[in-house]
Amino acid sequence: MIIEKFSIGMGDRFAHQGEAQLRAVIAGRELGLEITPVWNKSNREHTIVHSEPDSLREEADAAVRALGWDGPYHVDADHINLTTVDRFIGASDFFTLDVADYVARPAAPEEIARFAGDARARGLAGALCIPGIDRPLEITEEVILATAGKFLYAVQEAGRIYRHIHERKGGFITEVSVDETDSPQTPAELLLILFMLSRENVPVQTIAPKFTGRFNKGVDYVGDPARFEQEFDEDLAVIAYAVKEFGLPSSLKLSVHSGSDKFSIYPIINRLVKKHGAGLHVKTAGTTWLEELIGLAEAGEADLIRKIYRGAYSRYEELAAPYSTVIDIDPARLPNPEEVDGWSCEHFAHSLRHVQANPAYNPHFRQLLHVAFKVAAELGAEYTDALKRNAEVVGRNVTANLFERHIRPIFG
Repeated sequence: MIIEKFSIGMGDRFAHQGEAQLRAVIAGRELGLEITPVWNKSNREHTIVHSEPDSLREEADAAVRALGWDGPYHVDADHINLTTVDRFIGASDFFTLDVADYVARPAAPEEIARFAGDARARGLAGALCIPGIDRPLEITEEVILATAGKFLYAVQEAGRIYRHIHERKGGFITEVSVDETDSPQTPAELLLILFMLSRENVPVQTIAPKFTGRFNKGVDYVGDPARFEQEFDEDLAVIAYAVKEFGLPSSLKLSVHSGSDKFSIYPIINRLVKKHGAGLHVKTAGTTWLEELIGLAEAGEADLIRKIYRGAYSRYEELAAPYSTVIDIDPARLPNPEEVDGWSCEHFAHSLRHVQANPAYNPHFRQLLHVAFKVAAELGAEYTDALKRNAEVVGRNVTANLFERHIRPIFG
């Protein structure tokens, strides 16, 4: 199974926006943008909302039937490992192998020595010139050993997960995620990681490295765009080289995790992907849930949205803890629930919608609600019935956000 050149990951916490999301992809097609939709949902998200992976497949299939979509589409088992993957095997055809927890766990010394002694690894040593990078990569024996010490065990774990799925399913699209680590990978490290994956016979088709800067949930990129541009440019060159030299799939491409709302770097991504003639996968999962809240605010569901915020505010530490590495919330910048109770629904929507020019926009408010879908999940039918009552206005927000703010600037 081969991933298409351009694809977008679309998450849906409550399984009500499949058609609205697909409409955004169809709008892109009408502009000549051929983008493959990939519905994704992690084990953590399924657990919080008490859903099963089969439900995401059902939602994707239903949206495709309803809108007559005749292009490819996929269902991604997002951020799985050996302890969680089995429940996804039947429903998914795209698996994101998350090995971040194994980074920096040392492989056996003999395994590290075997890797460093591999003739192909030794062949990478020295001043390695890669087309598209304006300086040689200095890959010394020390760099090879240090990279193996940090990443080899994690890559071996990716191999174990891949083989576990393959034995039970056959062909599928493999993504490897090393983005939730302590520091960005250098071009030399990324090259060596890809070489490790080739040694493990993992046919990786998308890889999610860690980039410089902060990719916080639901808000814009925080960091130095010039440094990000250099890293992204060099990573694309490394991938093209690795495909040629290591026999990896020609479809291999970068995957940008927590990719929603990174408006300030979308022009960079767009320009560099075109420069290299490269493919791209971008995950935009959580933004859909926020657009649901915005739509409910526009529809006048005041009591419901205020109840959700009150629950989120009172449970800040609980809700933020699992996402501590991908949010930056200043509690002092969060409005208290009594203040929010006095807001109009319009003001609630303006505070939440990611329009930085609007003086009401509050990124701390937005990030808290981004991680607060558990509160809505606990409301059960009270929340999902509101989505059904207001399907038109909610869906309009979901489609417009995905198309206008994401698909057009990234892929247009």
